[in-house]
Amino acid sequence: VSGGGDEIQQLQKALLDYLDENTETDASLVFSRKFYIAQWFRDTTMETEKAIKSQKDEDSSEGTHHAKDVETTGHIMHRAESRKMFLRSIIKTAPSQFSTLKMNSDTVDYEDACLIVRYLASMRPFAQSFDIYLTQ
Repeated sequence: VSGGGDEIQQLQKALLDYLDENTETDASLVFSRKFYIAQWFRDTTMETEKAIKSQKDEDSSEGTHHAKDVETTGHIMHRAESRKMFLRSIIKTAPSQFSTLKMNSDTVDYEDACLIVRYLASMRPFAQSFDIYLTQ
């Protein structure tokens, strides 16, 4: 993945490119593509709601408004909105048109797609807290 921009979004785009390219050989990839888009949209919404809730909890417990917390929440909100706009643009794009919107000329092969899926799955809250669940 080239530098700059949101790396997670670039990985998501690469994975969706791979799924779109291979829908002719495996029809289940159409479902997988739609599932990933819906899951990422839901994750972004949940992340935003958590940021807002934690900001409200901190404000009520301390009684003061910290500029740093507001800036952090604002950054999370801005990043979430940009990800939602990206996912909405993909939803509105027909699968046949999607392959013409590729960022890179390089294609992702099966091994790269598996690696991307593993990395994106490791970023999910359950995967990050898995060791805690095991020790408990």
